[in-house]
Amino acid sequence: MFKFIKQYAEKINHAEIYPMVSLLIFFLFFVVLLVMVKRMSKDRVKELSNIPLDNDTIPHSTL
Repeated sequence: MFKFIKQYAEKINHAEIYPMVSLLIFFLFFVVLLVMVKRMSKDRVKELSNIPLDNDTIPHSTL
């Protein structure tokens, strides 16, 4: 299966740039995510970590 895809990908001009672009997008996404988490305040982290334990909200149920 991979050989089949690779044969047609080699026929495309500049096909070697696509893996690099996808790797760059993948890497940038996680770097941005890491920066956002590092800049988040401790109070916000505590608030978000308690969401699953918060019983004040009524879950929306279809039953």
